[in-house]
Amino acid sequence: MKVLVLGAGVVGTASAWYLRQAGCDVTVLERQGSAGMETSFANGGQISVSHAEPWANPHAIPQALAWLGKEDAPLLFRPRLDPELLRWGLSFLGHCLPGRTRENIRAIVKLALYSRERLQALRQELGPAFGEAYDCLEKGILHIYTDRQEFARAVEAARLMGEFGLERRPLDVDGCIAIEPSLADARHLLVGGDYTASDESGDAHRFTQALAARTAAAGVEFRYGCPVASLELADGRVRGARLQDGSLERADACVLALGSYSAPFLRPHGVRLPIYPAKGYSATLALEADSIAPTVSLTDDGHKIVFSRLGQRLRIAGTAEFNGYNLELNPVRCKALVSRAHSLFPGLRYQGEPQFWCGLRPATPSNVPLIGASPLPGLWLNTGHGTLGWTLACGSGAALADLILGRPPEPDFPFS
Repeated sequence: MKVLVLGAGVVGTASAWYLRQAGCDVTVLERQGSAGMETSFANGGQISVSHAEPWANPHAIPQALAWLGKEDAPLLFRPRLDPELLRWGLSFLGHCLPGRTRENIRAIVKLALYSRERLQALRQELGPAFGEAYDCLEKGILHIYTDRQEFARAVEAARLMGEFGLERRPLDVDGCIAIEPSLADARHLLVGGDYTASDESGDAHRFTQALAARTAAAGVEFRYGCPVASLELADGRVRGARLQDGSLERADACVLALGSYSAPFLRPHGVRLPIYPAKGYSATLALEADSIAPTVSLTDDGHKIVFSRLGQRLRIAGTAEFNGYNLELNPVRCKALVSRAHSLFPGLRYQGEPQFWCGLRPATPSNVPLIGASPLPGLWLNTGHGTLGWTLACGSGAALADLILGRPPEPDFPFS
């Protein structure tokens, strides 16, 4: 079977790897000059099954109202006449109901646990050098809280995730500092936390590039600088992709892994995907040798920010800005990342200026990605992973390969 994968971000690259392992003839089409250059480039760096609680939950609406008008708010909606955002927002409100939130958490946790297993198996198969290539750390993820009400809600969310097979162990302040001693100077801010020892961290961009190199060595053709204009249909079925230079690439099946651009790409073909771009920010600091910085990956839930140690770098990332496909850096939001880092780690010292970045995370209203058959025969979806693209990439790719080849996928997940 000849399969075209559209997009070489972390999800598209993982899809290509597992399709090749299943025996398919795979070509990847990517508009950038190499793999992982857009949303996978400088994200939070977490394999975070523990981050499976969706944005849409019963507490989201009062939180969003409290953040209205604040330029540095963790969640920022830009007022705009955008029917796609309105449609997305109305669906988001529906997913805030307790029953839907529970079902969405179940789906995300099940896929994330499976995906983490696939990642660990991949690393074992490819050898220690593969993990070293992307600064892999198997030290878990520590969620910290500075608000007692938020901490109480987190304990309940952890209990629910426990029902679905994930352990998030609640901790008092001393327990948090025992796991990550660099938090000692922020003791007065903390009220508690929870820890998932089985989670991981690393550099998603370097992971994607390393996996793309291994995938190419296994026989997959990556065609970079090759933007796709549209799908090619014949007799009611997708038969390939038309490139912007007018040429046609034929295939038995196509995989759509274009992240936030998946929705506008399919709209001319009469298919509406419930995906809207949620702009996330990051700052990367080159640490001084004596800098007091975390080594365990952290999630600061109240500020929707994560901290990941990448060798002698510290990645600070998070927040969400709904502002269409705008990729301009907002200096207020950039400054807020570094300011929060200094609040938690007063001994943080770094060389030069922070390297700021932003990317468009493909968010569905439920935070559950779209994986499986599309309404167009011959086109398969692997998109809409939101903030969990790297966490879910290996599991999504492996499951999609099973679906395309007519095999039952392993995880209990609502595949399309």
